Amino acid sequence: MQADLLLENAVTRIEGPLLFARREARVGLNSAVEVLAGTGPPRLGRVAALDESSMVIEVLESTSGLALLGTRIRLHPEPLLFGVGPHLLGRVFDSVGRPLDGGPPVAARSRRRIEGLAINPAWRALPRDFIETGIATIDVMNSLVRGQKLPLFSGGGLPHDRMAADIATNARLPRGAKGDFAIVFAGMGLPHDSAEFFRRRLEQGGALERTA
Repeated sequence: MQADLLLENAVTRIEGPLLFARREARVGLNSAVEVLAGTGPPRLGRVAALDESSMVIEVLESTSGLALLGTRIRLHPEPLLFGVGPHLLGRVFDSVGRPLDGGPPVAARSRRRIEGLAINPAWRALPRDFIETGIATIDVMNSLVRGQKLPLFSGGGLPHDRMAADIATNARLPRGAKGDFAIVFAGMGLPHDSAEFFRRRLEQGGALERTA
């Protein structure tokens, strides 16, 4: 089993969220990284690209305050992993599985790579169960089924936040349908006030208990 490695004075350039560094140790693509600077907390990242002599690290947090000198890189022998278990429902996490709701870490039954793995579509069960959203144009013209993803693309000034919250809050199986279902609600690039709006709406509407 490989151990963590700590590189010092290996950073050669910083551009936005990217750290360019000399490849002074054996490391693989997508390996998890902690960027250490001063006495502050470590900043998570991953190896996004590499060649024989250099590597590019994507820092998943702000790079503000980082300098070429004094910045250390801790390399982990595995990718970033998200702990999953039966208590994910009702919880709010960031993109690497850290709780954002003030609750304790989830007791994980397994750990999965955060970027996911390729899925053979032939392995997927045939989607059959209709999901009612309460929005007529979706239910009638673009019906959802259990196991399906629903991306929302919109523009500034349009009520996409309200529509997404309504769908997540009202989604349910038709009367008489067997079994339960859960909702995975993911937001990319949301400002804090929008993220709080979704959390409050799901909580007030009673949907948070079946949502991660």
